[in-house]
Amino acid sequence: MERFVLTVKCLTENLLQRKLTDYDEVIEKLFSEVSGLEDFPKIPDPQLEECAIQLWNWAVTKNVGTSICKNQKAKVRHVACSLLYCCEPENPTEGVIRKQILMASKTGRTWLDCKNPQMADNFLRFAVKSLETLYGQLTSRGDGADDITSSKGDVEKDLLRILSCQAESALSQGNNHEAVVYVQRCKDMLLRLPKDTAYLSLMCYNFGIDTYNLRKFEDSAFWLSQSYEIGKMNVKYAPGSEVQAKVLRLLATVYLEWDCQGFQEKALNAVSLANKECVSASGLYLKIRILLRCGAADDHIRAGLNEMLESKVYLEVCLSTVKLLMSEDREVLAFEYLKRVCQHFESSPDLGTALVLHIELLLQRGKELLGKQKIEDIITGHYTGKQLTPQALTRLHVMLWDKASKHFEAKNYAEALQWYNYSLSFFKAGQMEPNSAKLQRNRASCFLQLKQLEKAKEAIKEAERCDPDSIFTQFSVYKIAVHENNVEKAAEAVNAMGLLSKSRVASEDGLLVSENAASNLLSLAAQIALENEQQETAMKALETLCENSKDEAQVLTALRCLVRLVLSTVEKSSDEMRNGNLDVVLPYLKMALQKLSQQSCMTVEQRTEESNWFRKIAWNSALQCEKSPDRMRDFFVLSFQLSQLCPPDRTLLMGQKTCLLMAAAASLEICRKSLHSVQTEELTQALEHIQICWEVWKTLKASGSSPMDPTDTLLLLYEFEARAKLNDPKVETVLESVLELENVETKVLETIAALAMEPPAHFPLLCKKALRVALSLHKKQPQADLARCSKCVHSLIKLSLPSGVSEVEAHVLEEVWDYYEEALSIIAAAPDDFPEMETLWLLTRAWNTGILLYSLAQYPEAEKWCGLAMSFIRHLGSLQESYETQMSGLYSEILDRLDKAKKNLIMEE
Repeated sequence: MERFVLTVKCLTENLLQRKLTDYDEVIEKLFSEVSGLEDFPKIPDPQLEECAIQLWNWAVTKNVGTSICKNQKAKVRHVACSLLYCCEPENPTEGVIRKQILMASKTGRTWLDCKNPQMADNFLRFAVKSLETLYGQLTSRGDGADDITSSKGDVEKDLLRILSCQAESALSQGNNHEAVVYVQRCKDMLLRLPKDTAYLSLMCYNFGIDTYNLRKFEDSAFWLSQSYEIGKMNVKYAPGSEVQAKVLRLLATVYLEWDCQGFQEKALNAVSLANKECVSASGLYLKIRILLRCGAADDHIRAGLNEMLESKVYLEVCLSTVKLLMSEDREVLAFEYLKRVCQHFESSPDLGTALVLHIELLLQRGKELLGKQKIEDIITGHYTGKQLTPQALTRLHVMLWDKASKHFEAKNYAEALQWYNYSLSFFKAGQMEPNSAKLQRNRASCFLQLKQLEKAKEAIKEAERCDPDSIFTQFSVYKIAVHENNVEKAAEAVNAMGLLSKSRVASEDGLLVSENAASNLLSLAAQIALENEQQETAMKALETLCENSKDEAQVLTALRCLVRLVLSTVEKSSDEMRNGNLDVVLPYLKMALQKLSQQSCMTVEQRTEESNWFRKIAWNSALQCEKSPDRMRDFFVLSFQLSQLCPPDRTLLMGQKTCLLMAAAASLEICRKSLHSVQTEELTQALEHIQICWEVWKTLKASGSSPMDPTDTLLLLYEFEARAKLNDPKVETVLESVLELENVETKVLETIAALAMEPPAHFPLLCKKALRVALSLHKKQPQADLARCSKCVHSLIKLSLPSGVSEVEAHVLEEVWDYYEEALSIIAAAPDDFPEMETLWLLTRAWNTGILLYSLAQYPEAEKWCGLAMSFIRHLGSLQESYETQMSGLYSEILDRLDKAKKNLIMEE
């Protein structure tokens, strides 16, 4: 036990000295230590008693404010009280016992406040036991009779409080019988403690409320009856007639909800007693409720209604009673009573509330004619000094508009207009307020449906005067413009709606009050235009919606509609007009891409569906742009970007590959057609498409591809062209990649050669390399294509030995000589099939080279080349004879000159 005492003392000191506001940890440790004790063992240690007093006083000082919560307070008191009982001496003094009573009762009360009745019970029992001990001590004394009597009275008062707490605890644990026993003991004590009558009565009333809320009607009726009976035991100290009436009214309500038919008499007796105790509007109203629920005769109910009027209750209560009568199908009584109420409160400024209710009830019962008569009477009164209160007038307006709205929905437009006109009767001429504008807009809608266009325009003119900055006003202006087929006016109204949509839209007769109200109006505007076959106006409304709406799904729907409208026009257009219309589609698709990219509210399935729809539109549009490569490129790029928003599969990847190839091809085509020497931006863009396409193609090849697929070749061709025109040194690497292809075609190499020299590209070495490989491949064919072979040789000679040069290097001559030998071998293989003009070109170029060398005094080389030229004469066909005659003489002359030149050269040496 020494350890226990030291621990408690240490924790107490920590708690008392703690500066922080978080005491929970120390309190929990103290509570845990004390809760471990069994039956409060006797520990006669003064230190423990001191700790108990210190802890108790500390909890009292923390009682104000929110330093500690109720539960913490209960635990500290629990610890203090437990420690005090542990320190109890063998023969406790009166002072010690009184401390025990105080601490135990208050600890029990605190646990009850914390909704922990089980914990409370222990301390309440300790309190009762200590009280019995104290009472025994007082009784054993013989002297000081007055003091003893006074002390016994205090003991009994404390006992009553503790017994009431035990009753509360028992009831909260569902032990109603046990609670009754405790309360009965308290009642028995009231003869000696009359001043506690009100306390006990109110406690029973609270028990009645608790059990009523739990729908335990039998228990509730018992406790409420007890409350009333206790209050009658001593009138002087009773709670008062108002409280007693309150108790009886709740008792009547319990009987009413429990079983009205079975407890009809009890319910009526209770409410009648309540009204005798203290008449009140709620009591009189409750009586009518009970009578109606019990199915009482009209005369009995009339008596209750008369009692209500005689008691001078407020008009509001009377009107609530009228509504109650209507809800219980006592229509005749309701209207009869309402008539009497109107007469009774004729001079009241609130009479209008009753009149408006009368109209409401008539309309609810379908008695529109009578309702209209009453409305017209109120309108007459409005202009003869009998105005309704603002609240009543607002209520009437709501009713009139609701009625008009229902007729409008039912397409009874003339009837709807009449109800709106009733409302208009209460507005002063020229009155400026939003409701007036709203009313005029509703009237204009009716006039439009009734084909009364001029009257509709007058109503909207008035609405514009009252509230020009309302989107609903501009919508009404728009509707009239559409009906008049005034495209310009409709466009102005749509623009105004677009500007106004940026601010929050107020509600309009309970319609369109969502955040997308403005967008919904613009969508409706487009629908109206289409119904009136005004496509241009409809598109303007949809475009404005797309520009201003924050609802991505709504914007996508509008974009779909816009695309369909444009494409429907494309189908009927000429080629020139078709291109212009496709230009209109492009920004719609770009906006769709933007919205889908940032869309977070859609499911994956919805987003995929939307993306695929716009992707297909972009694809099909691209296919219609054969004569416009820039437009084709843009559509294919959009189709690819939209496809990226869909879950990938092989079909989609194939589509992406095609889009990128076509986009790159279109960019290159733009460059070919361009008047500028270089279009760097287009070429760079083409390269970007090609690089992305390579990645897509790698993914496709990984899942298997056809060996005949030309994608590798096309990508390399496009990349070679783009890099060549950008003068990119990586172009050589691209050619190497082409040469590494399996079964590379000669046509591809010939194309590469052409691209290498196509301005602004200039890569003669790469061109020759491609041509040499192409020529080699041609020769390997079982049957060589002589025309293409000769073309390769021709190009190689032309590249190596351009015309117009003034000197030639030896290594170049060697290279070109090889090409000529190649040409001769080709001719020799099929002399009859080699093109005659090509032979002539070879002959001429060789002869001119020989003459050039002669002029440069390179006589041996000159003789060699001229001899080469002469060797081609025999391969000429029809031209052989004429060229042989002509060139033989020239060749002889050249040889003579060469001999003389050689001799002169020897003599000079």
